Amino acid sequence: MTDGPSGSERVPSRDRRRFPGISSRAYEHPADRSALVALRKLSGFDTVFKALSGLLPERSLRLMYLSDSVRVSDQQFSHLNDMLRDACYILDLEKVPPMYVNQDPQPNAMCIGLDEPVIVLTTGLVELLDEEEMRAVVGHEVGHALSGHAVYRTILLFLTNLALKVAWIPLGNMAIMAIVTGLREWFRKSELSADRAGLLTGQDLHASMRGLMKLAGGNHLHEMNVDAFLAQADEYERGGDLRDSVLKILNVLPRSHPFTTVRAAELKKWAASRDYQRIMDGHYPRRDEDKDTSVSDSFKDSATHYADSVRNSKDPLMGLVRDIAGGAGDLGGKLRDTVFGSGRAGGAGRQDPGQSDSERPGSDGPDSSPGR
Repeated sequence: MTDGPSGSERVPSRDRRRFPGISSRAYEHPADRSALVALRKLSGFDTVFKALSGLLPERSLRLMYLSDSVRVSDQQFSHLNDMLRDACYILDLEKVPPMYVNQDPQPNAMCIGLDEPVIVLTTGLVELLDEEEMRAVVGHEVGHALSGHAVYRTILLFLTNLALKVAWIPLGNMAIMAIVTGLREWFRKSELSADRAGLLTGQDLHASMRGLMKLAGGNHLHEMNVDAFLAQADEYERGGDLRDSVLKILNVLPRSHPFTTVRAAELKKWAASRDYQRIMDGHYPRRDEDKDTSVSDSFKDSATHYADSVRNSKDPLMGLVRDIAGGAGDLGGKLRDTVFGSGRAGGAGRQDPGQSDSERPGSDGPDSSPGR
């Protein structure tokens, strides 16, 4: 093995499966896919959103990166150029988008542009990740380009600017921000889609996990453990009471990306799914079939996904929703226990026979401490 230009470990290349003609629908999260299918079916979609794109500083950004960043090529960051070409080859993206490295200590990457996508990596990211981890990131950004996810960013920027201009109109700002909230949910799901594209490109789940762990905890892999990191995601989902559930919602609403532990857990779940295995076996939707995709079927898939999420979630709020939907007998007691935790408020909670204090939901035992 040799060291790359950034000092990171170079991993010998290996054969990876290629997916000729693959549609982005193959890896898109159901909520992301339903939104994209609906947008693509809109009459005049291309014309409208290209016009919107012209109102935003994408052209200016391209010029800025060209003039004040390093464009990846055979002469500059050649190892990144090899990864980019490889990612486009694997996902069968015909036109290789330009990619730039921008001086910024904050680890980050993005894909901008509707007509001509541009990928930008920061030096903080290039210096943080090894070759296989970076390969997954480049595949992530190529996945954004293949899906056309820049449309979300374009609409979000446009509506956010519009919201500022109509803030003086009663309820006008609230109506626009309600749409923005929905778009952010799509945007977050698009990141889960792109994580899947990164896995299809790198075809190394461990490398994808390492990259996410480094984004969360820096270049200290010797101090981190994948299983423990994933356990954090499980604790985040099931921990606390209804108050914590509400705080989770409030914390995630303004974010464009899901939390890192959540991304890792979602990616591992998808990697173990039949959908992923079918793609790896060469059975996946093709790009030439996109025009025949049913909007209603896509929304049904999205609705099914959210229903399954509620059904399988360990979150206290989702548990309460299931109980209400199922007609829980002692709804008042269930609501009290969910909000305040059973056993709190002077020991008012009920305890099952043979259940210790540390095992009761909402107790101060080791399994439910919200401070960990």
